[in-house]
Amino acid sequence: MSSQLVIEGVNKTFRSRGHVVQALSDVSLEVEPGEIVMLVGPSGCGKSTLLNVIAGLEKVDSGLLTIDGRPIEGPGPDRAVVFQDGALFPWLTVQKNVEFGLRQLGVSDKERAERASEFLANVGLAGFENRNIHELSGGMRQRVAIARALVTNPKVVLMDEPFSALDALTREDLYDQMQELWQASATSVIFVTHNVREAVTLGDRVVLMTPRPGRIQSIFDVRILRPRQVDDADVARLAKRISMEMKYGIGIDDVSEAMYI
Repeated sequence: MSSQLVIEGVNKTFRSRGHVVQALSDVSLEVEPGEIVMLVGPSGCGKSTLLNVIAGLEKVDSGLLTIDGRPIEGPGPDRAVVFQDGALFPWLTVQKNVEFGLRQLGVSDKERAERASEFLANVGLAGFENRNIHELSGGMRQRVAIARALVTNPKVVLMDEPFSALDALTREDLYDQMQELWQASATSVIFVTHNVREAVTLGDRVVLMTPRPGRIQSIFDVRILRPRQVDDADVARLAKRISMEMKYGIGIDDVSEAMYI
C-alpha cells in the first residue's frame, strides 16, 4: 500500500521583529490511507505548525509534502480541518453548517441535505439539524465540526486539539464514537493533542516531537485492540512509556537505571 500523505525533510521558520524561530527541523513522516496518527510533545514543539503546513495554511522553507503524489501548495478539498473551538458559523443552523463545504463544491441542494443528514446521524446528532449553534453543548458542537469535516469525503482530516476544552465524560463519549466512525472510513486522520492517554486511546501511531525546533523524536505503534478505553491498563502502560520519554528523553525501561547514574 502506498502512503497517502508524505512529508519529506520539512523545515519551517518564523521571523518577527528581528527574531528567527525555527519551528520545524527536517520533519519526515508517511501516513497510510485510513490511518490515525497522533502528534504529541511539549508546548511549542511545532505540532500545530506541522498541521498548518499539511493544511496548506503555512508555506515551508524547504522540504516537500504530497497527497497521493500531488504536491501540497495550499488549502484544498482533499484536506479538512477541525479546530479546537469548532469554528462553526453561528448564523447557520447545524444542517447548514455541515452543508457548507458541499455548497462550496457545487453539490446539489438535494444531495447536500441527504449527505449532511447522514453524517449528522453518524455523529449522534440526528434530530438536531435545525438547531442553532448556541443551543448546543460543547461536545455537540465538536460533533458538528467533525461531521462538517467528513461530509466532503476528504483524503485527510486534520484535528487540532478538538477535545481539549471538553469535560472528561464528554471526551470519553467522543473517544468511543470517533473510534467507531473512523474505523468505518478510509479517511486518514492527523490529530494534535497534549493528552498522551487520548493519543494512545485513539491512534494507530503516536508521533512524539521534540522541543523547539520540532523534530520527530520517536514513533510508537499502538497495537492495542479496539475499541479502547482511556483507563484500559494497556493504554495506561503505553501512555506512561511515551510520557516518560517525553519528560526524560529515554524509554521507560531506562528510567529507573538513569535515576541512579
